[in-house]
Amino acid sequence: MKKTFTLTVLSCAILAGCNAGGNKASEGLSLAPVDEKEAVAIVNGQPISRKALEYVKNEITRNNPRAGADLPEGKLVEELVDRELLKQEALQNQLPRQPEVAERIRYTQRAVLSQANVEDYLNKHPITEEQLQAEYDRLVGAMKKSEYKARHVLVKTEDAAKKIIERLKAGEDFAKLAEENSIGPSAKKGGDLGWFVPERMVEPFSEAVIALENGKYSEEPVQTQFGWHVILREDSREKTPPPFEQVKPQIEMMLKRQMIQEHVDELKQKAEIKLLTAKAAEKAPAQEAPKEAPREEPSEVPATPAPEQAEEAPDSGA
Repeated sequence: MKKTFTLTVLSCAILAGCNAGGNKASEGLSLAPVDEKEAVAIVNGQPISRKALEYVKNEITRNNPRAGADLPEGKLVEELVDRELLKQEALQNQLPRQPEVAERIRYTQRAVLSQANVEDYLNKHPITEEQLQAEYDRLVGAMKKSEYKARHVLVKTEDAAKKIIERLKAGEDFAKLAEENSIGPSAKKGGDLGWFVPERMVEPFSEAVIALENGKYSEEPVQTQFGWHVILREDSREKTPPPFEQVKPQIEMMLKRQMIQEHVDELKQKAEIKLLTAKAAEKAPAQEAPKEAPREEPSEVPATPAPEQAEEAPDSGA
């Protein structure tokens, strides 16, 4: 039985078809012709390029990696021929003159050409090694250097917290008291919060941690919106930034995004733009990131996109 594939219209096929048909949906787009020497098939005089063969193979592989790896070239060419025939029939039937079809074509054009322009702009404005090093140095300089390892017992009332402190003074084990009394998710781990930077915690909690010495617990309950805490600061250390080579690819990607955004902003300043819907014209108000509760899951410092992001956002503590 003949093996068939799901037919999906490639963006390049749509663009080529619109241009060949000479209809208004192409918005005046003029495409480079296909060199018949590089064609894998010619359908009613229309050549299909080998590059299109690469596109369809990548497309099928994305949807089904195993199937894409096993497909013979002949089957892929057959798929492209089927698509070309359907495209030509669509043009004969003047489907691009239908408003919905025309808008889909314009959307595809916009996506393909905007991405191509981004790639072209980045190729013409490569990020230098000096820029990467300078951005790395800036990020390292902005890092929060100190981080702390702590445990806590979270209870509902101040009296309950004071009773925990009295039991600690009597020599009871902090982890055991946390396991038996804390209402936070970290109770099952003896109140262990792992390593964190103070900025990730609500201020009353972070201030108390900073004020403590290693190995000391808070002798007065600390109140936050989550309840009353008794805190044990177990250790502290200076954060070590990841090596430059480790985060270099992520920094390069970040700088590229910034460069493209700046370029788009320049284009906007030169363009005449009218926003015709109320929602599109609205500006979202800037919101300050909410302070978070003590993180209830310990974590190690992972490989990071940028040095200042070496610690994942803390989880809610209540």
